[in-house]
Amino acid sequence: MIFTSLIGLLMLGACSSDIATGEGIESVGKQVDYKITGTDAGSGLMRLTAQAMEDYELSDWTLLESSAAGMTAELDRAYKKQEPIVIVAWTPHWMFNTYDLKYLDDPKLTYGEPEEIRTIARQGLQDDHPVAYEFLDRFLWTSEDMGEVMIDIQNGAEPEAAAKKWVDEHEAQVQEWTDGLEPVDGDTFTLSYVAWDSEMASTNVVRYVLQEKLGYEAQALQVEIGPMWIGVANGDVDAIVAAWLPVTHADYWDKYGDSLDDLGANMINVKSGLAVPTYMEDVNSIEDLQS
Repeated sequence: MIFTSLIGLLMLGACSSDIATGEGIESVGKQVDYKITGTDAGSGLMRLTAQAMEDYELSDWTLLESSAAGMTAELDRAYKKQEPIVIVAWTPHWMFNTYDLKYLDDPKLTYGEPEEIRTIARQGLQDDHPVAYEFLDRFLWTSEDMGEVMIDIQNGAEPEAAAKKWVDEHEAQVQEWTDGLEPVDGDTFTLSYVAWDSEMASTNVVRYVLQEKLGYEAQALQVEIGPMWIGVANGDVDAIVAAWLPVTHADYWDKYGDSLDDLGANMINVKSGLAVPTYMEDVNSIEDLQS
C-alpha cells in the first residue's frame, strides 16, 4: 500500500448518479480512485488500517495521511455531493451524529473487537491526590454523553464552554462522580490529551469538574499520542482519560504499562474501522473493496 499526504489531493469519486445506478461492488475502488481518506500519520488507527489493507489484499489502494479535521472536511465535501468516499473512522465521534455512515464489516477482525477508553494515571497519584484519584476512578459516561459535547464544539463553542454546559445539564451524573469527596484548596493537577474530538470533549469535562467542583487548579495539555503516554509514564502528567485499549494504543501500553496505574474504562464499546456513507448501498464489507 502507498501512504501520501491528503493536502492538495481531491477525491476523484463518481457522482451521485453513478451510485444510484450502481455499477456493482467491483467498481467501488474506481469510483474513489482507490483512495482511503485517513487521519493522523503514525496513529494506531492508521497502523491498523495499513494492516487491514494487507489482510484484505488492497494492494491497489492508497491510504491518505491527514488529520481528524482534514478527514472530516473531505467527508463533508463528498457527502454534500453524495459522492462515494471511504474513510478511517472511530466511535465516539460527532461525524456519526451529523452524517449517515456505516462501518464496513471486518470479518478478519483486523480492527479487533470493540474497545474501551480507559483512564490512566501516573504511579503515586492515589497518595498525592486522593480526591482527584477517586473522581477519576468513578468517571464513566457514554458515547451519547460525549456526543453532546462534541456537537457543541463542532458548532463553534469553545471546549471549556461546551464542557460547562454539559456539566450544568447533567448535575445528577456529576454528583455520582463527586459524592462525598471533600474539595481541595487549589492543588495543581495536569491532564493531557491528543487532539481528537472525542478526547477534547472528555478531557475538558474532567478538567472542568476537577476545577469547579473539586477545587483543583487543573490544566489540560494538548500533545501528540506518544508524548501523551510518555508524560504520564514519567510523572510529568497526572492522568489521561484518552487511552484506547486493547488495540489502538496497544504499542504504548506494552511499552509503558508497567509504569502506569490503570483506573479502568471511562467508556465502553468504542469502535474503529473503515466507514462509508449509507448511500453507498452496495458496499458493506472491507472485502467489497477488493478489485
